[in-house]
Parts: sequence; structure tokens; C-alpha cells
Amino acid sequence: MYAIPLGDDGAELRPLEPWHAEEFFHHIDRGREFIGRHVGLPDLVTDVDTGRAHLRRYVEKAAADTGRIYGIWADGTLVGGVLFVGFDAAQGVAEAGCWLEPAAVGRGLVTRAARVIIDWAVEERGIHRVEWHVSSANAPSIAVARRLGMTKEGVLRQSHLYRGERQDMEVWSVLAPEWRAARTPPAPRAETV
Repeated sequence: MYAIPLGDDGAELRPLEPWHAEEFFHHIDRGREFIGRHVGLPDLVTDVDTGRAHLRRYVEKAAADTGRIYGIWADGTLVGGVLFVGFDAAQGVAEAGCWLEPAAVGRGLVTRAARVIIDWAVEERGIHRVEWHVSSANAPSIAVARRLGMTKEGVLRQSHLYRGERQDMEVWSVLAPEWRAARTPPAPRAETV
């Protein structure tokens, strides 16, 4: 197994696999209400078995090259994750997403983790467009999209039925040339005398 450091604070990004099912369930349970305000994960992961089934679906997606899921660990504890909900290498389009439990908020973990997976998608897999679909009411996730340098493309009005209520969904994206330009430091300017 591998872990990618997310900075010098001990946070790591790792693949989230079925053998993590118990830890995954306890993590979701700790943040159930908070995560569930905007993300349906707590409705899908109601016990260890449903957690394992969810993680197995992502093993199948990874095998088919149509999605991936990663956990964010801080101080040895699973506190959130990032994923490719969809991944279409032939078309060069991927949809990224995230979730985080309340104890880990405010540390920049999701932004740092999303940068790692977007870098991989763009540089290693040739993805041209990374999308971020988010409820208009989810200000923290919208802030992540902004920090990632994404552009808001529009609002799909009342397009998503969530827990019996229609939600507006925003579509944000970053294109590979934009991503690379933002990651490359500007050239030094010549001084004039």
C-alpha cells in the first residue's frame, strides 16, 4: 500500500479499499449529520457491510477505469476523502468530489488531496477536463472549487432530488491547460533601470 503526504502536518492520501470498511463506517458515522447535509454518502453507508459494498463498487470502477476513491488520513485517523465519481479517459473528462468529517474542517485537507488526484488525472492519464458538481447550498465545497482554480460554468436549477427536496447544482470545471498554467510559477520579470 502507498500513502501520499499532503504536507508536513502528517496528513496522507491513500486508496480507500474494502478492507477499510469498518474504519470507513466509523468515520462516516462520526460525521453522519455534517457530511449528510450535502452528500449522500451517509445514506449509503449505514453499517460496515454497506460501507464494504460501497468501497467494492469503487474497486470495480477502478478496474473498469471509470472511477476511484481515496481516503484522507490525519494523525492516523480517516477523516474524509476525495474521489472520481466518473472517469472517462477516452473522452478526457472526469468528475471529482469530496467529503470531510467536522473534526477535520479548516485544515485545507480536501483542497490538498484534490490537487493530488487532479494532477494525476491531468498529467498521468491525459484528462483534459475535470468537473466539480456541487449543491449551490454547499459553500465549503464551492470554496474548494475556487481554490482549485475552477470556473463556474452554470447552475442546473432544481436538477438534483436530495432527501425529498430539489436542489440547484453548480457545475465547475478546470481544463488541463488552465490547470498546468496555474501550477507553473510565472517567469521572473526583467528589472528596468
